[in-house]
Amino acid sequence: MAYDDKARPVSVPHCLTLDERQKLTVSGVEEVVSFDEEEITARTVKGLLVVRGSGLRVDQLEKSAGQLALSGLVTTLQYEETDRGAGFWSRLFR
Repeated sequence: MAYDDKARPVSVPHCLTLDERQKLTVSGVEEVVSFDEEEITARTVKGLLVVRGSGLRVDQLEKSAGQLALSGLVTTLQYEETDRGAGFWSRLFR
């Protein structure tokens, strides 16, 4: 039986580093969903991360490494819970 590396999920670490509320680096980023000067939304391995502030800009995005660097005044870091794969009926009968 052949061994298949792709069949095993890879654990990507998730880490946030905020310097002086001006520079934020995030690891474990899967994609940047949306961004403007007041809000950046990124899908991470630990859920949807919403960064709010002013003058926000994406300085670097390395999708293959899962790294995101942004700058601007950060006022809020918030995770939004997402139910991946949860259908209509499962949400209705909680």
